[in-house]
Amino acid sequence: MDLITLIVLIAVAAVVVIGAGVGLLVGSTRRKSPPAGGGTDVIAPPEAPTERPAEATVEAPPAPVEEAPAEAPVVEKPESTASRLVRLRQRLAGSQGGLGRGLLALLSRDRLDEDTWESIEDTLITADVGVVPTQELVERLRTRLRVEGGQPGDVRAVLREELLTLVDPTMDRRLRVSGADGMPGVVLVVGVNGAGKTTSVGKIARILVAEDRSVVLGAADTFRAAAVEQLVTWGERVGVDVVRGPEGTDPASVAFDAVKEGVDTKADTVIVDTAGRLQNKAGLMDELGKVKRVIEKQAPVTEVLLVLDATTGQNGMIQARVFSEVVDVTGIVLTKLDGSAKGGIVVAVQRELGVPVKLVGLGEGADDLAPFDAGAFVDALLGG
Repeated sequence: MDLITLIVLIAVAAVVVIGAGVGLLVGSTRRKSPPAGGGTDVIAPPEAPTERPAEATVEAPPAPVEEAPAEAPVVEKPESTASRLVRLRQRLAGSQGGLGRGLLALLSRDRLDEDTWESIEDTLITADVGVVPTQELVERLRTRLRVEGGQPGDVRAVLREELLTLVDPTMDRRLRVSGADGMPGVVLVVGVNGAGKTTSVGKIARILVAEDRSVVLGAADTFRAAAVEQLVTWGERVGVDVVRGPEGTDPASVAFDAVKEGVDTKADTVIVDTAGRLQNKAGLMDELGKVKRVIEKQAPVTEVLLVLDATTGQNGMIQARVFSEVVDVTGIVLTKLDGSAKGGIVVAVQRELGVPVKLVGLGEGADDLAPFDAGAFVDALLGG
């Protein structure tokens, strides 16, 4: 081997040794560098995090969670007056028809002897028509059937005419729910607890709302928290404001505030629910008298409705007398009229007070309150 060849081999060996050293250095440096993106090695487990100073571990408060707004009560659309009257006929025909059918059966006998007429009287009195109206009706029927004959068609026609006269279709049964000179009409609703008074207030509000009238309710039965809550629920269902006060508040002050709101908001009608603690007659008279006086400092009371349970019979008549002594009752609301065949209470209470039945309750449904129609009522009594 010559000298030149030896020099070349030594040079090549030197280059190889130097390259290996540089490669080791570069490789070592790369292994110490973190992976791109700051993540941990995918093979080695991640290192346990080191503790940070206390101030560094304070977490940012969580972003406030916005509460979903409370859903507004669904406002219902009450049933129209026309459809209520259709159901008046249907409901009464189903529950009251027994009275009419019983009378027709008795009057259609071949011979109307004294026993038959006594049975007719008993049927009418049992139906709560009252003794005096019963005697008047029987006397007129005796006279007409004796003169006009007793064919089945004639008997039905005569009985319908005489019952209609007894119910008195000439009475003014309009609800006075409008005031004068831009003032709201003010309806005061009275009656004993348990007769359906508060429920009737809510149902009357539905009738007025169905006629596109603006209404304010006054929860002046302040000694019964359940009555106040019940009225609030009725108001929410049809979008009507209810004025209330704490339990035990002076009822007159709540009534005053309700009428004031009605005046301020230019409402069409204010309906005031009242207490009905009949066991304390003197206190009841004082309270209702005060409520009426306080209301009329702002607007005249246009209607005083007495709510009676049609199934209570003579007890209902006693209640009617007491309330008529306290306030000037202008109309009757008969509830639960579909619950029995004692429809004669319509006649008896009108005779007792000299004021008309204006509304009748036909059941438990929200729209089961209808204006009283004398013709429809008599047809229902006769089952058709």
